[in-house]
Amino acid sequence: MASSPEASLSIAQAVAAYLDAVRLSRSPNTARTYRNALQAFLWALKERGVDVESAPLSALSEDMVLDFLRALKQQAPSTERLYLTAMAQFYEYVVARWERPLNLARVRLLIRQHARRPGRRLPQFPYEAIEEVLAYVDALGHKPAKNRREHLQNLRDRAFLWTLAHTGLRVHEACQLRRGDLDWNTGHAVIIGKGDRQDVVRFSSKALALLREYLQERQPLDARSHKALKALPLFARHDKRAGDRVLPISTVTGRNIVRRRVWEALGPDMVGRITPHDFRHYFVTRVLKGSGGNLKLAQRLARHQNIQVTQRYAHLDDQELDRAYREIFGS
Repeated sequence: MASSPEASLSIAQAVAAYLDAVRLSRSPNTARTYRNALQAFLWALKERGVDVESAPLSALSEDMVLDFLRALKQQAPSTERLYLTAMAQFYEYVVARWERPLNLARVRLLIRQHARRPGRRLPQFPYEAIEEVLAYVDALGHKPAKNRREHLQNLRDRAFLWTLAHTGLRVHEACQLRRGDLDWNTGHAVIIGKGDRQDVVRFSSKALALLREYLQERQPLDARSHKALKALPLFARHDKRAGDRVLPISTVTGRNIVRRRVWEALGPDMVGRITPHDFRHYFVTRVLKGSGGNLKLAQRLARHQNIQVTQRYAHLDDQELDRAYREIFGS
């Protein structure tokens, strides 16, 4: 009786096949993290005395999870859990692809029983400082510019920062927006968000007005591109290398826009202390403040899958408690 192909497959070869599948289906960052995790898993098995290059896949057992857990104790708890997630999905892949008789319920139970829980840090960010940055960029449309390229940069950056603050978009989501993604009648944009989910993002009248002004000034450049308007980026590059081409800004450019305008508005000491993601924190906090602490509304608008993520922001609306405390105990 001929043996099945997986009978001669080694544990290392199975890991390589799994990582190939991850690379094809997940983002580069996720693929890199999973590769690091599975390499650490193989290293833990080697420390146990398992020759992963020759040991057959049939030698893979649930107890190897414990070996991996012991090897991860030097890692931060958050890294440990990320690596364990990658390893657990490897076990699921082995069962699904090669029908190995592994007890996945036991794998998950071992992880729950022995993995450390990462401590949760409440999100901290300078709310008032972000409002200062927004007030600063509000004036960029009237700021004298050396040339048209700089004028377009000013209008773009103003619209970009207000878009981050009033939509809750992640920086890479904002950078990837096309003109056709935005419905000017409804003020909605349909995006592919985190986890490859389709989401609807709402734009304020303020953000829409600033985008209109920017795109009107950019219209001659868009017209020369000879491309359909809906296919053009919402936020374009305006640098010498781009020339007259209408190219989308990268995530790096988006981060640099924040760094540059924070430096101009608040000085060099605040550079790095306000990041693009802080504008998302600002958005969630504004929703909570404006809705009387409606967590469900904030969850939906921020596109959080788990309301526990949204709850982490609730403490940021404690100004009334702060005032009451100072009245009782003094400043």
